[in-house]
Amino acid sequence: MSRPRVFLVDDHELIRSGIKAEIADQVDIIGEADEVDAAIEMIIERRPDVVLLDVHMPDGGGLRVLREVLSRCDDVRFLALSVSDAAEDVIAIVRAGARGYVTKNISGEELVEAIWRLRAGDAVFSPRLAGFVLEAFSGDPVLSDQTSSGDPELDQLTSRERQVLRLIARGYAYKQVGVELEISPKTVETHVSSVLRKLQLSNRYQLSHWASERKLT
Repeated sequence: MSRPRVFLVDDHELIRSGIKAEIADQVDIIGEADEVDAAIEMIIERRPDVVLLDVHMPDGGGLRVLREVLSRCDDVRFLALSVSDAAEDVIAIVRAGARGYVTKNISGEELVEAIWRLRAGDAVFSPRLAGFVLEAFSGDPVLSDQTSSGDPELDQLTSRERQVLRLIARGYAYKQVGVELEISPKTVETHVSSVLRKLQLSNRYQLSHWASERKLT
């Protein structure tokens, strides 16, 4: 499989240099920008698989980059990489279309893994940040108790199975899902097995892909 094509957007040269030093041997870095206007123009021109995006920048910041690029290139995936772990920042960037959000204390190995997962169609959030997203989007059909979502496959799942599905698709381990939902890891495993059986899927990767296609992550 070819390596992900990655574009960096950050207004601090030292940070961009550090990111490149950590990931350049496992992804293809096809460009970088330190200003919003330049970032928008170059991303649209080069069509990277994944954009590593700083949230707080002058001239509209990461939100403006997201909105303008996705309005013209909806196949580009954005991973917010920020010093902020504030709920309002996470929620705003996800609502604008980002497929992931991690903080800058992430290790190089974890960042590379996040990039590959985003390119594969997964959504990636640090566990604490995923909790913000889960709470903010708790009215979505995947987490609600309503009888029908309009998707026959999704409607097979119980409310609890939908909650587990969403967290698993966001990259939570069974133990983390258990802590979030206040159930045991064994119970999580039972729910996952039930979801896989009902959806006729074989593993967690297929489950994440299924959820991503339906914009449930």
